[in-house]
Amino acid sequence: MNIAVDPAQLRDRHGVAIIGAGPYGLAVAAHLRAANVPFRIFGEALSFWRSNMPRGMTLRSPWIATHIADPARRYRLDDYYRLSGMAVPKVLPRENFVDYGLWFREQVAPDLDTRAVTRVEAFDGGFRLMLEDGDSAFARRVVMAAGLRGHEFRPAQFDAVPRALITHSSEHMSYEEFRGRRVAVIGRGLSACEAAAFLHEAGAEVEMICRGKLSWSDDPGKRGALRKAVRAVLGNALIPPSQVGSFPYGWLNELPGLIHRMSQAARDHVNARSLGATTILSIRPRLKDVALDQGRTIFAARKVGDGVSLTLDSATKRYDHVVLATGYRIDVDHMTMLEPGLREKIARHGGLPALNGEFESSVPGLHFAGAAAVASFGPLLRFIAGTGFAARRIARAARHGAEFRAHAEPAALSLAAERNAR
Repeated sequence: MNIAVDPAQLRDRHGVAIIGAGPYGLAVAAHLRAANVPFRIFGEALSFWRSNMPRGMTLRSPWIATHIADPARRYRLDDYYRLSGMAVPKVLPRENFVDYGLWFREQVAPDLDTRAVTRVEAFDGGFRLMLEDGDSAFARRVVMAAGLRGHEFRPAQFDAVPRALITHSSEHMSYEEFRGRRVAVIGRGLSACEAAAFLHEAGAEVEMICRGKLSWSDDPGKRGALRKAVRAVLGNALIPPSQVGSFPYGWLNELPGLIHRMSQAARDHVNARSLGATTILSIRPRLKDVALDQGRTIFAARKVGDGVSLTLDSATKRYDHVVLATGYRIDVDHMTMLEPGLREKIARHGGLPALNGEFESSVPGLHFAGAAAVASFGPLLRFIAGTGFAARRIARAARHGAEFRAHAEPAALSLAAERNAR
């Protein structure tokens, strides 16, 4: 069925719609604004950080890698702290990063539309966005920057247990409700260690269960003799700014453009070696009274009375609750706001969209930023440090597209008016 298009509607259509107002969405907004490309940005600012990160957590990334990117470098963490009159902390609390993100949003996206986008569909050479209140918006390009929400990984062994007894770590801002209860934490990365520490400090009886052993990313005892000797000579030259991945991958990860030129097999190798489950040494003292069962395989989980029974390769254990700190697996099929026909057209690798050098998918005009770009650009895109690279590339594509349309659009509008008059 052909849908008549009002030429005025085409003329008023925004160049770019950004879905998501986290660090990546805001960075893209900052770069589009600087490039004079019209855009609209949708979503609650820093919503995942505000609603799905535990109170009291601190950011792992180094200070230099935690600025949300803006092309003029006017809205960095240093600027926020200077203007707020606060002293720069040794480690960055989540609450302060959220406040920084909200301040950044005020500078680059004061007209943020906080309505949720419920559906995105292809429409007459662009896209139509349906909003939660029934309104609609149109764009020539869409940037998916919706983050990790909806992509929580839940192992199949836990599918038969009611969600009230098995939760994902992203569902908890606080663990006070588990005081006096026996809780298992599944996982061995930083989120698992933080969940276990918060649970213990809230008064729960906690046990961590994981397939492998905990890996302490900054434990000097883990360094090989050669690495120690080289570091003694070169000092911090071995440490890349973003500190994503161990040596030598860390420096390669600083170059997502180079990683994009590598074969997919090589990119997969870099991601596997750089995004493994590790935690930071500073959290170890908080876990000294937490039981740890390493090297275990969980065969099954089932509801028993008011609790959960876990069948392991070594024993069967019972808990009042289980927290899955099992991370996230981005999958286009979970992006349900994209209408099914649109999703089917997106070429993928392992569930993630395959992207060209400007973060554009196999659907022309549909871009993906953030963790969804890891398969194409490497580990840096999983972290705030990647916001600048992604935003620059996407803004370049949008700017070039706008320049092309400036010449082509008058003829297109005339043709649309003639078609509608028939």
